[in-house]
Amino acid sequence: MGPSARLPGTAARDRIVAHVDMDCFYAACERLREPALRGEPVVVGMGYEPGTDSGAVATASYEARAFGVESAMALSEALDILPRKVDVAGSGHPVDEAGFYRPVDMPFYESVAAEARTLLQERAGTVREVSIDEAYLDVTDRTDWEAVGTFARELKSAVADEVGVTASVGVAPTMSAAKIASDHDKPDGLVVVEPGEVADFLAPLDVESVHGVGPVTAGELRTLGIETAGELAAADPSVLTDRFGERGRQVHRFARGADDRDVEPRGRPKSLSRESAFTEATADPDRQVDRLRTLADGVAERAKSRDVLYRTIGIKVVTPPFDVSTRARSLPGPVADGELVAGVAEELFAEFLADPVRKLGVRVSNLSFADGEQPSLAEWADPARGETGRNPTDDGQRSLTEYD
Repeated sequence: MGPSARLPGTAARDRIVAHVDMDCFYAACERLREPALRGEPVVVGMGYEPGTDSGAVATASYEARAFGVESAMALSEALDILPRKVDVAGSGHPVDEAGFYRPVDMPFYESVAAEARTLLQERAGTVREVSIDEAYLDVTDRTDWEAVGTFARELKSAVADEVGVTASVGVAPTMSAAKIASDHDKPDGLVVVEPGEVADFLAPLDVESVHGVGPVTAGELRTLGIETAGELAAADPSVLTDRFGERGRQVHRFARGADDRDVEPRGRPKSLSRESAFTEATADPDRQVDRLRTLADGVAERAKSRDVLYRTIGIKVVTPPFDVSTRARSLPGPVADGELVAGVAEELFAEFLADPVRKLGVRVSNLSFADGEQPSLAEWADPARGETGRNPTDDGQRSLTEYD
């Protein structure tokens, strides 16, 4: 089933859930930073130091997986299967049988994930983030079953164009089915499972495809003669309960396409942000400031629409090749003021003005959701400087956590 595959079904108005999973995310981020890695085997190692064989595989690109490299594999084993290119250069070892190894760089990956998170939140009514590279979206109020394929294609294109990574998307009326659909045609897949077709979609799949069934559970199910999701759906639920407890009942429901869980956010957001990339890096200060103000206005409007106050204003600046810098300023108290956001963003950006810039971002954080009176901006004015919103505690801090 190729990208944009749609299983036949009805156009009934049911809940529409999308599961977005960014493919080989750490490797994709490394390719953003080093475009020469595109199409090459890339292995990202946790605890790995260049030139050593310590640590374990965190992510392997699909090109590296073709050689047998897998997540959680010891780096020493991965290097036996797929040597480093630097190690084989000039050794007579075929260069096309070697790969590139990089250490995990979580601050950088978090900065890319923040861009994707912002994009998803703008396109869905409700977002539940599962991990750095995947999320569930309830898009029931944004599209319908007739148009959801187009909606999902546009979402994938936005992730590719604005964030620079590839995502697989699964759409279904339940969370568990959407997750399975997003895994079904990786990488760069798009599968839509319409209402009434979930059980038929699941039936022929390997039992390990069922949400909640890992390798160990799958092995135990096979000892019971259960090889497929359809066989799991047809199994005696009491047998499953005796063997696996509540989890047995749950995976039995999922295999039948029954899942009444709602897409619920995990707590309130820690920040609100907008980011935008230039088609090509620009050193034009007018373009830079215009873009920055547009982003600031968008963030402030988003906060206003949610009745959110914020106490920290920050920017992100990406310069060639893909160097990420952040600056932030904390205010004495929470505020909601678009002009203040734009003004502080411009001041924080001053040190980068006229430098080549690939991408800009504006973020507000230290959010306040409680109802209450907003402190007067006049109370925050620095009498010695005669300016509002300028804070003598400003330290121009670098804070990647502002972009988590």
